[in-house]
Amino acid sequence: MPKLQNPVQLAVIGAPHGVRGELRVKTFTADPLALGDYGPLQARDGRMFEIADIRPANTVVVVRFKGVNDRNAAEALNGTELFIERAALPDDGDEDDFYHTDLIGLEVRDETGTAIGKVTAVQNFGGGDILEITHQGRKGVSIPFTRAAVPQVDVAGGFVRIDGIAAGLVEDDEEEEEEEEAGGPQ
Repeated sequence: MPKLQNPVQLAVIGAPHGVRGELRVKTFTADPLALGDYGPLQARDGRMFEIADIRPANTVVVVRFKGVNDRNAAEALNGTELFIERAALPDDGDEDDFYHTDLIGLEVRDETGTAIGKVTAVQNFGGGDILEITHQGRKGVSIPFTRAAVPQVDVAGGFVRIDGIAAGLVEDDEEEEEEEEAGGPQ
């Protein structure tokens, strides 16, 4: 299979589940069980994975891939990221809909429209989505990906607009005044 031109990560393989080659898989699809609906998945190194069986299990799914028949084979796959071609994803034509991968590389603008950085990643460690951005030359600055912190996403225009206060990048004047009255930051 040729290398993917515009890969989108749909899942990452975790630890084995049992002794028959089943694996815990963290999916990035809206419906975790839909992972099998996209056809064969591809690893970065070009290996192809076809789902033979999938079932829910707490915060992940348990998957049996064709050709993975024992725990040793399953253990060797731990940490493998699984991708499909971007064109294989459904497009409902709604310009307000986007995939997290569409945000990577977008310009970050402040309330005045001034460019202040770029989106470098979208993370979710269990407490909600987080945009990782460059900001004033600093890499890895994290802001919550909420409507308050990121009120505008314009994929076609190539930018996201953030509210510096809601994003935690600028202190609120009222908070500063309260701290000064109380004798400094607490």
